[in-house]
Amino acid sequence: MRLNPVLEALGTYPFVRLDEAKAAAVARGIELIDFGIGEPREETPAFIRTALREALPEVSTYPKADGLPVLREAIARWVARRFGASLDPATQVVPTLGSKEAVFHMAELVGGEAVAVTTPGYPVGARGALFSGREVVELPLDAAGGWLPGLGAIPASTLSRLGLLWLNFPNNPTGAVAPLELLEQAAALAREHDFVLACDEAYSEIWLAGDAPVSGLQLSDITNVVVLNTLSKRSSMPGYRSGFIAGDPRLIAALKKYRPNVGVAPQEFVQLASVAAWDDEAHVDEVRARYREKRDLLWPALQDAGFANAGGDGTFFLWCQTPDGEDEEACAVRLLEHGIVCSPGSFFGPGGAGHVRFALVPTPEACAAAARRLKP
Repeated sequence: MRLNPVLEALGTYPFVRLDEAKAAAVARGIELIDFGIGEPREETPAFIRTALREALPEVSTYPKADGLPVLREAIARWVARRFGASLDPATQVVPTLGSKEAVFHMAELVGGEAVAVTTPGYPVGARGALFSGREVVELPLDAAGGWLPGLGAIPASTLSRLGLLWLNFPNNPTGAVAPLELLEQAAALAREHDFVLACDEAYSEIWLAGDAPVSGLQLSDITNVVVLNTLSKRSSMPGYRSGFIAGDPRLIAALKKYRPNVGVAPQEFVQLASVAAWDDEAHVDEVRARYREKRDLLWPALQDAGFANAGGDGTFFLWCQTPDGEDEEACAVRLLEHGIVCSPGSFFGPGGAGHVRFALVPTPEACAAAARRLKP
């Protein structure tokens, strides 16, 4: 059987490899506390679950690719409250099946020969680019400069070949937060060289300290700019797969033309539950407080075990330098033998060497137990 050579060349998805390692550890009798995959395990608020049940129809129909107007309007209301930005729900918003599918498919929508992604970074943007036949250009994040990309160092010859530039802030895996000035610089380059700036803001609501992160929707000019966000983290709804893309009306119109071909619209009962989620902020404050509690339980023990804080406060991730320059994969294997699962930084590209990521998704009780296991 002949398979797509891109699929064969990619090898196993990093977090599938992590699942395999966890299964082997469990088979050896090790009880795991899993900080590996950043999947929220908080209880979905009761009012959202109630909204879902009440929205279940007696007769099921296919959802429309452009989403329910009531959801687009709720998203626009949230953007106005949170970022002070005005969106036309009819022309500037499309609901998505979470954000991962939208990240993967974006390269199929735009022109250009290449897609730029940051390293370390979320791997799906690069994989979507490869499947769409594009070259992947890796932009290193500068650890000394707060894990931000040096946009001014990108050659004009590279910029002219781009169809898409991905920026993910607050950043996975580093937790870095970008200033609005960096997004303005990126948007200006996008307009000058006619590529799309796509801002993946999935973690915008889970900052652990400091001011609330900014959004690409706050830019003075959103021509050639789209922003992606999701309820998975904000509202503890990963299994609902509900997010959105918003921005330049030309890109939104193209998405409405493209998306009926791939069938990835969220179910309408999920969309209606999502309206309730976007319209409420009290539960988000509570979620954020729980992640801060878990950080405070785990972080002192990591420091005592020799890990150094290498990241920012923008997400529920702790991005750490390994003790004494230990190889990141060897470090992850060593911790796994003590029942603590983390993600090697190399999972996020070459820029992640020498680092590991802890996702603060276990319960506070589990975080406290992990802190005890880390003691010498």
